[in-house]
Amino acid sequence: MVYLIIGAVLVGILTGLYIVPAAAAQLLDTIVTWALALMVFGVGIEIGRNRKAFHGLKALGWRVLLVPFAIAAGSLIGAAGATVVLDMPLKEVMAVGAGLGWYSLSGVLIAQLYSVELGAIAFLANVFREMLAFILIPVLVGYVGKLAAIAPGGATTMDSTLPLITKVTDSQTALIAVMSGFVLTAFIPFLIPFLLAL
Repeated sequence: MVYLIIGAVLVGILTGLYIVPAAAAQLLDTIVTWALALMVFGVGIEIGRNRKAFHGLKALGWRVLLVPFAIAAGSLIGAAGATVVLDMPLKEVMAVGAGLGWYSLSGVLIAQLYSVELGAIAFLANVFREMLAFILIPVLVGYVGKLAAIAPGGATTMDSTLPLITKVTDSQTALIAVMSGFVLTAFIPFLIPFLLAL
């Protein structure tokens, strides 16, 4: 799975560089959106067919909320640690980390609230996070466990990384991933402005 994902990304990059014309970018965006919607729809059917997963999630109760909060805390702590090697103010690095994988929102939000340069950094950092998530998710399941598969994707676990999480884990983990992605997605629009205002 890891080799397939890396190969697909590399072939996509080369295709974008040398084959697909710039004028087709709008059409490609529409195709990607519909393909993602179709994948998430398929995941939804698979989750819905597994009633045991819903009962398992209900049994976990409020503790399931610890997952997105631990992911947010880990992302912010990791971002703060990056100030050791980056020549950037702490609040800027933390704001980029607070994107939690949602590159389209975090880049635009930071560009509007703070600076275009930091917005571009946030966009790229969160794109790389999502790309790394596709590589790390299968590896983490093998070496750490199913729940660890949710962390790298951050907010994307309710959409783009959800099909992969479902494939390499189980329906209950996929449900936790959806819930975690939803909580993190709701958290980002408040977290980024808060950090930039410090």
